[in-house]
Amino acid sequence: MDNSRKRIFITGIAGFIGFHLAQKLHRRGDQVFGCDNFNSYYDPLLKKERAAILAEQKIEVMAADLCKLPKSIEKSTHLVHLAAQAGVRYSITHPEKYQESNLDGFFHVLETVRRYPQIPLIFASSSSVYGLNKKIPFSESDPTDHPANFYGATKKSNEVMAFAYHNLYGIRATGLRFFTVYGPYGRPDMAYFAFAKAIQKGEPIKLYNQGKMERDFTYIDDIVDGIISAIDLGAHFEIFNLGNNRPEKVEKLVQLIEEHLKKKATIERLPMPPGEIPTTFADIAKAQKMLCFQPKISLETGMKHFLDWLQNSDYLV
Repeated sequence: MDNSRKRIFITGIAGFIGFHLAQKLHRRGDQVFGCDNFNSYYDPLLKKERAAILAEQKIEVMAADLCKLPKSIEKSTHLVHLAAQAGVRYSITHPEKYQESNLDGFFHVLETVRRYPQIPLIFASSSSVYGLNKKIPFSESDPTDHPANFYGATKKSNEVMAFAYHNLYGIRATGLRFFTVYGPYGRPDMAYFAFAKAIQKGEPIKLYNQGKMERDFTYIDDIVDGIISAIDLGAHFEIFNLGNNRPEKVEKLVQLIEEHLKKKATIERLPMPPGEIPTTFADIAKAQKMLCFQPKISLETGMKHFLDWLQNSDYLV
């Protein structure tokens, strides 16, 4: 084995972001391996399809839970922790899943890194940590003490827990606050994916806040570039926003899907649901300076890539 190559272990490697990250790291010559628990939050067939594609590229995917991480992790030079229970609305009805995965699971990840302090940790946080923050755009220096939902609270907790372990045990940790990541092989529970399926089937879609929601949609390739830059930076402890730095109306997202599928959406406009926030908008100045992060893919281009993939997959029906 070439000892100059990075050996990167990814939790949630069969998830949306983990899948794309693993492939790009592999293409640049790193040794990549990881684990996933293949839970049923969304159709596990999609995770299994991603895992099969990774296996074809000789990227090892182990079935494992965060509470029982494989011993092979000790052979890694970096740990990228992406496994988590995602979703804002699901956290309202199933908070126990977030306690198990995002708090207990993250504790086990930190304990693993404490045993192998030479391995830096790069972990997924979320724009949800900004919660009820009124200042736009969201900056890493803004207060994050008022989460709007339990999902955001768990992600904020991850950042605080990681800093405590950094302070006590000297582990190196970098938290990445992702802003509405989308693209091919994405999560079916996310709005862009669910909208496309519903519009294709002629089913109604729900637009909350009377359709006035705005999201800083960030294409998967840009997110992956940011993660890789964080891996290469090797910071002692940092938090970064990774977003497109351009909020777009959810109504525009719907319009792009309509144009691509050549079908009109049936829209149900509803009030703001509990736990949601009207706008997300990433201030990426810190990531631009320290990670040379510069998102390149517009919503128009990114959604075309996604919809082209979706129409050639089995997931549109």
